[in-house]
Amino acid sequence: MRVLLAPDRFDGTLSAVEAARAMAEGWRRRSPGDEVDLAPVADGGPGFLDVLHHALGGSLLGVTTRDPFGAPAPAAVLLVEEEGGPAAYVEAAQACGHAVGDPARVLTASSVGVGDLVGHAVAAGARRVVVGLGGSAVLDGGAGLLAALGATADAPLDAGPLPLADVRTVDLSAPRRRLEGVGLTMAVDVACTLTGLFGAARTFGPDLGLGDDGVLAVDHALEAWAHATDRRLSLREGSGAAGGLGFGPMLLGAGHRPGAEEVLEAVGLAERCRRAELVVTGEGRFDFASRAGTVPHGVALLAAAAVRPCVVVAGEVLVGTREMRALGVEAAYSLVDEVGREEAVAAAYDALVRTTERVARTWSR
Repeated sequence: MRVLLAPDRFDGTLSAVEAARAMAEGWRRRSPGDEVDLAPVADGGPGFLDVLHHALGGSLLGVTTRDPFGAPAPAAVLLVEEEGGPAAYVEAAQACGHAVGDPARVLTASSVGVGDLVGHAVAAGARRVVVGLGGSAVLDGGAGLLAALGATADAPLDAGPLPLADVRTVDLSAPRRRLEGVGLTMAVDVACTLTGLFGAARTFGPDLGLGDDGVLAVDHALEAWAHATDRRLSLREGSGAAGGLGFGPMLLGAGHRPGAEEVLEAVGLAERCRRAELVVTGEGRFDFASRAGTVPHGVALLAAAAVRPCVVVAGEVLVGTREMRALGVEAAYSLVDEVGREEAVAAAYDALVRTTERVARTWSR
């Protein structure tokens, strides 16, 4: 039997690559004669670079970027040779995914490090740059990213969201010159808008610990930032991705697509689904938020197109059978149900091995 294992990361416990290895170990314990194809995948968030390097090869260029408060931070740029010239992949979370801790500091956190990463990619000769946007701890509307590439304004662009309330004029000529001839794409995990009723501040602020006053202050600043640059663009889907970080690249002409879609295409998952007889995906928490733009939903769609059954292995499963089927999933298995919550967190690798062994017992011939 040919089995395709295509998990996302299990947040806080396993990377997608580690999850795929654990699932393969569990499957082979039960059904050693089966052919197992490992295809770890990701959305635009943490693990984006790791998964693409695993799938595409290429070379990792070690660089130094800046964290949300300007301190040096190690990161990498993945360089891959393509027919049209070198392509580069960068992961925004390496620069601005660091936990801020104090909600007050979110108000001064900047995306300058993401701009550094784009700059390193261009300096390395990339003709196409893909920025994985997800897992961000900043809410500065991409202003820091633009500042790192040379943008200027009549108020600071690299000091977090609050100074943006005073911006009236912005000069983007320097970053546009720097990226001339370079195709820029954002691979986003959550494609909301920068402003509006469901803008970045209201979507991500509470998750970063902001109370109502903080959310309103950031929302006001991002509205001013949008009016100073391109109000209409701020209402486009994707401009609010990663805490509004998506807006900066969009001001430079960047396009966007779901991060899971970018990765699934890069790893050739559609063809690999057609070669398999069963597709197994997974993530840390499988709930009804696991819809459009997420890895399990994207994998399930490709499995359905190939007329192959798809099952999910997750840390927790919080959907019923009806919702599961609506997502294109035949069955879902929970590490918490299999080994208990404490072990599922403390010994996630072994828990995933054991749970996948159980899946093989049911699904393998």
